[in-house]
Amino acid sequence: MERPVPSAYGRLVLRELGPDDVSAVHGVYGSEAATEHLSFPPRSLDEVRGIVERSIVSARAVPREEYALGVVERDTGVLVGFGRLAVDPHQQRAATVGFALRPESWGVGYGRETVGLLLALAFGELDLHRVWAARAPLNTASARTLLAAGFVEEGRIRGHVHVRGAWRDSITYGILREEWEAPAGISPR
Repeated sequence: MERPVPSAYGRLVLRELGPDDVSAVHGVYGSEAATEHLSFPPRSLDEVRGIVERSIVSARAVPREEYALGVVERDTGVLVGFGRLAVDPHQQRAATVGFALRPESWGVGYGRETVGLLLALAFGELDLHRVWAARAPLNTASARTLLAAGFVEEGRIRGHVHVRGAWRDSITYGILREEWEAPAGISPR
């Protein structure tokens, strides 16, 4: 049984990926600029095809532990990014989130709207208690986005990710359900 994905918040929609999305997702994961601060280098078209195929399979898993979704402009239907929520099997009612947007979609608030949709899925649909995220230390845009969405910076994991031939730290953030529900949060309800 598939769990529903929240339909829309602001200008964006989260939706399940399909085979026709490979090229659009490659516009994110194949981009040097979009992956600069991610935990992996740009992906080839074949690697992205595998990511999309795994996303389609994960949508049918019972219980579902991963939501790898397209971020789509509501008015145009154009896929502008990729959002992921992974339920943590080692913690009760907790998950990690991550997102990446096509560079031509940067600077217009889509990051915050994407995080808002992922949090609505986590806290609204899945009834989770805690969500956490991590970013590269130099990714200040992600820091602003997470803080604006109500996350709290929690710390640094030293030597966390090996990417582009070197170990990189990660800055971690967390948000609890009651913080998301607070009036200053960005709950789309």
